[in-house]
Amino acid sequence: MSRRARRKRGGVKDPRFGKFLALFGVFLLLALALGYAGLRAYLHSESFRKFLSVEVSKAVKVVGSFSSFRWDGLAVETERFEATGEGMIVSVRADQIGTEVGFGALGKGAWELKQTRVSRVEVGLDFTRKEEPSPTLPDEVAKKVKKKQSGWLPSEVELESVSIGELAIRAKTIEGDVAARGMRVRLEPLAAKGAYEGEITGGTIDPAKAWLPPIRLEKVRGSFRDGSAFITSADLRAWDSGRIDAFGEWDSKTGTYAFEGDLDGVKCDELLTKNWARRFTGDVSSTFSVNNISGKMAMNGELTVRNGTLTALPMLDALAAYADTRRFRIIQLSDARTKWRYSDGGYWFTDFVMASEGLIRLEGDFSIKGKAIDGLFRLGLVPGTLASIPGAETDVFLPGERGLLWAPIRITGTLDDPKEDLTDRLIMAAGMRMFDVIPESGEKVFKFTKSVLGETPDKVIEQGLKVIDEGERVIEGAEDVIKGILGN
Repeated sequence: MSRRARRKRGGVKDPRFGKFLALFGVFLLLALALGYAGLRAYLHSESFRKFLSVEVSKAVKVVGSFSSFRWDGLAVETERFEATGEGMIVSVRADQIGTEVGFGALGKGAWELKQTRVSRVEVGLDFTRKEEPSPTLPDEVAKKVKKKQSGWLPSEVELESVSIGELAIRAKTIEGDVAARGMRVRLEPLAAKGAYEGEITGGTIDPAKAWLPPIRLEKVRGSFRDGSAFITSADLRAWDSGRIDAFGEWDSKTGTYAFEGDLDGVKCDELLTKNWARRFTGDVSSTFSVNNISGKMAMNGELTVRNGTLTALPMLDALAAYADTRRFRIIQLSDARTKWRYSDGGYWFTDFVMASEGLIRLEGDFSIKGKAIDGLFRLGLVPGTLASIPGAETDVFLPGERGLLWAPIRITGTLDDPKEDLTDRLIMAAGMRMFDVIPESGEKVFKFTKSVLGETPDKVIEQGLKVIDEGERVIEGAEDVIKGILGN
């Protein structure tokens, strides 16, 4: 048989096969059309609205529902979603919601929600609730909803992306209420089921503590998975020009959180009371770590002050008067730093250092609770600073490290009216030395008191004269003179 004859014979096909293919194609198109029509009919039904309400409620662990849907093809809009919860999430309200349903995940048994847009979301949280009860009601409702729908319909929802025009949060904590508003949110899904990465821009947070300023959000990036939120980077602003860089995590199941970062660009007068702001100036920077693992908020870090200046500090004014010098009236600081900790409403400062090279150095630990202050310090002075005060550099200040003369100081009282015990010890040392020389010459005692006083009020001078006349009362008189210097 010729090659041409074989080709011709091989090219003959059964005409019934072509008819079968044509019929199969028509059937397939019809099935697809009917399936599409069926899916659209289900989407436009009340059953789908209830199904979607339950799925969102389960995801957020609340009980809520969507208002009626308005459809345009596969695009849908609704006025709001409202829900309440018995766990840490107390309430949720979302307004002006729009999305588009896709069929791309039907093979996985899921509805796709594409480019979901929400105008505004308000969330109420309560971190004082220790444990979050299981959302049994949404589960029960879900079983009833799924029982009524056909088995071939998708039973899950996949979010492609979510954008929120404004997010507002009000949270109740052990320390007080925290409010956040004006935040814009963008979420994108990750590979793992129920995991998302996102970005928050803009907005303000009002902390629970009155001493903390409103925090302005520039940009926060992070992710959410397995019930926990992870902040990979946060760029925040506080006070006039303070900048905060932070990262950390929050567990929605337990309500615990832990964050750490750095604070920079803050002025001392923005952190201190009005009285102390006039006395202490400089630029503050600090590391910080904050958590509520113990059940209450705790914070700690290391703080440094650059370009620091001390002006008219009462204890330093006393030293200036004793030394008959103005060197202690205004002090430029070469070193100012401390470790700090906050818990249970109190502040603890350790490894505190405040120094002016070649003049003075103050080291120690102290605490502040309310307005009460309590601290133990060591004050170091350059030798010769208090040489004019009898006994100061032999009985009160003693030689020590860094080539300085050191004396212990206890500071108590309040922030508005601090008390220190150095004055009394200087008075005692000077008084005893004056008492020693009285038998030889009362005139020497009078010259000393007058050199310390400068332009002394008449009343204080009279007290000095009484010291000359009554040797046995010299210590008491010296105390009155020096306290007259301090204006007490």
